[in-house]
Amino acid sequence: MKRTLLFTILATSVALTLDLHAAEPKKVIICTVTTGFRHSSIADAEKTLKQLGADSGAYTVVDIAQQPTAQVSKKPGAPKKPDDLKADADDKARAKHEADVKRFDEEQKRFAEATAKWTAADDEKVKASQAEYDAQMKASMEKLSPANLAAKHIDGVIFANTTGDLPLPDRDGFIKWIEDGHAFMGMHSASDTFHHFEGYLDMLGGEFETHHAQIPADLIAADVASPANGGIGREWNLSQEEMYHIKRQDRSKVHALWFMRHDPNETSQLVFFPVSWCKMAGKGRVFYTSLGHREDLWNADPNMKDRKNSVEISKQYQAHLLGGIKWALGLAEGTATPNPEVK
Repeated sequence: MKRTLLFTILATSVALTLDLHAAEPKKVIICTVTTGFRHSSIADAEKTLKQLGADSGAYTVVDIAQQPTAQVSKKPGAPKKPDDLKADADDKARAKHEADVKRFDEEQKRFAEATAKWTAADDEKVKASQAEYDAQMKASMEKLSPANLAAKHIDGVIFANTTGDLPLPDRDGFIKWIEDGHAFMGMHSASDTFHHFEGYLDMLGGEFETHHAQIPADLIAADVASPANGGIGREWNLSQEEMYHIKRQDRSKVHALWFMRHDPNETSQLVFFPVSWCKMAGKGRVFYTSLGHREDLWNADPNMKDRKNSVEISKQYQAHLLGGIKWALGLAEGTATPNPEVK
């Protein structure tokens, strides 16, 4: 009898331990480092991604690879001389050229004065500030090394509005880490990152080509059942957003989530215009959305100044993100089967 009771207690304890372990949130690291254009919405992105994880209990942000805070000193640079005035210039062009020349002369004078005062000690300050910046960047990006990801048992990495060639300590190892069964989630300019790294572009499934003026966007759902639909439905109308033109996408290798049926800035041009998708990278899951340029998509604060997208649209964007993140982390069911037939 005592043995039976002891066995029951032990079995119950193990079951509770397993349930507790299963309920633990996934661990993610966010990266917002940029070596190209830096979006003003990054601060809102960091805050929102942390809040979505905390509120949902789906994931916890273990760390953020952020931009170095060190300021790099620079030696004064010579101002650019205005172009010569064209022979057929009108009075307006002449007046502008005169103003440009006057400004150039003033800048040239300030440059000469600054250069005359520049010393070897100033050169050392430039070197020291650059060294401090590089050290901070290295420490920040080391968070994404395969060794650190493994040591901290990270389940997924989020690239939120990253740009340029990031100094990953082992970029091939990073891609392998994803392919071994981990999650990658990218927002907006994550596709404007690593333009010269084919391994990353293949993993992501598309590459930023260009964008034009911000416009209202009428999006169509390619998969209403996907968690990344966020319960929005068949159509999703944004009041204003910067829509990315995507290149290097093989539709036979990605599962479209949201798209437009025309070029956003040339509405008469009927095309399949990708906006968001998911895919597999080996055993790893990849979720990407090109949306996220504007602060009023990330931030649902009703008191935000100059808001163009409503609070409802902001909450829809957050639901879109959370659904995609949960799918990538294996917390929500959904397919990544390519659907090139969707038009």
